Amino acid sequence: MEANSNKLRNALSIVVSSILILTLTINVAAVDKGASNSLDAGAAIVLDADILLESDELAKIAQQATSTEEAKETESVLVMANVKDALNIRATADEKSEKVGKLYKDCGGEIVERANGWTKLKSGDLVGWAKDEYLLFGDEAQTLAEEVGYTIATISTDALRVRKGMSQDAGVLGLVGMNEELDAIEVQDGWVTVDYEGEVGYVASEYVSVEFRVDHGETMASIEQRAADEAAAKAKLNVNYEAMTADVSDVTLLAALIQCEAGGESYEGQLAVGAVVMNRVRSSGYPDTISGVIYMSGQFTPAMSGKVASRIEKGIKDSCMQAAQEAINGVSNVGGATRFRRVGKNEGIIIGNHVFW
Repeated sequence: MEANSNKLRNALSIVVSSILILTLTINVAAVDKGASNSLDAGAAIVLDADILLESDELAKIAQQATSTEEAKETESVLVMANVKDALNIRATADEKSEKVGKLYKDCGGEIVERANGWTKLKSGDLVGWAKDEYLLFGDEAQTLAEEVGYTIATISTDALRVRKGMSQDAGVLGLVGMNEELDAIEVQDGWVTVDYEGEVGYVASEYVSVEFRVDHGETMASIEQRAADEAAAKAKLNVNYEAMTADVSDVTLLAALIQCEAGGESYEGQLAVGAVVMNRVRSSGYPDTISGVIYMSGQFTPAMSGKVASRIEKGIKDSCMQAAQEAINGVSNVGGATRFRRVGKNEGIIIGNHVFW
């Protein structure tokens, strides 16, 4: 009789532990609230039974299950490229698999799946597999993201004034339109401090959305489309400036970007932006043309938002044109730097309001 009782106790313990683990799993997976409440109620009845109170083993199992699920919840999904130039992303976890895109230096994404030394990731529109040895995870990925990431303010109204101070009575630096993006510096007191053509400006926070971003990779289709867009952009420039050669159209395009990024900076600051673009052109990790670098997915905010094209139509400062020409001629006052941001947490060469590295 006692043996049968022990067998019954063991069987019930197994059932109880199974129910408990299932309950924890379903709760963490955020199932339908009604179903979750029903299951919780059933588990509560079981938890009140003497048999569970007497089972230290079940308590250990429950603690282990809870710890495992909490770890899964807190595990970072961030992944960053750990390469000097660019990393090929594959269709499957195989080096011979089709190349579906590229993840460039300092670019990142989200972990989709991990298996056998490979990680499936999503970076912008790019989804595919990369070898773990060329990636950073966890704290290392977070640290790099904080170093190279940036915060963007996206305009959510048709027309918004960029003010010189945090007041509706402050002077106006310029106007921005719906979906235009500006580099955000700080959010405070109902205002967002932004970088407006190299100058510090302010926009009312109620008319913008702010998000932190890390540059993303490109699909092969995007890379091919960029090449086609590059040819079309050059053709358009040559139509608008019939007397100019293709080389001059590159100067115009680079000068427009310089003005968008550093129009309010000193000449040295403008030249530095041009030098960064040209350093990228010379690097194997970026496209080998000026327009390719400028319109590369996820890189220069003014190019993505259409601000560069708008600046070309409105006209470009002589100093920016001169800086573009000098940079194309090989002049660099920032060495081999390929990145720049507002002065802040990054270390490098500081010129005006930007740091270059």
